[in-house]
Amino acid sequence: MRAKFLVESVTNHAGGGNTVNLRPVNTGSEENKSFWQYTPSGKLEMFINNPNAANFFQPGAEYYLDFTQVQPLEEVKPTKTY
Repeated sequence: MRAKFLVESVTNHAGGGNTVNLRPVNTGSEENKSFWQYTPSGKLEMFINNPNAANFFQPGAEYYLDFTQVQPLEEVKPTKTY
């Protein structure tokens, strides 16, 4: 499943890391109107503590979010060692 979100804000914290707040897109293009039709409201907030990702999210920029369900791992049975 794919969603399209807009970065509302990025807060840089003095102790390191940033908080990114995103919401579904709703205006700006026909594609945005289509996404908004199926995801008219929502919120995503992330705390990012990775210096390499610090400047990835920009306020006012739009991003696709792709969701892929994780398949359950098979139960791992311990092996005997002798």
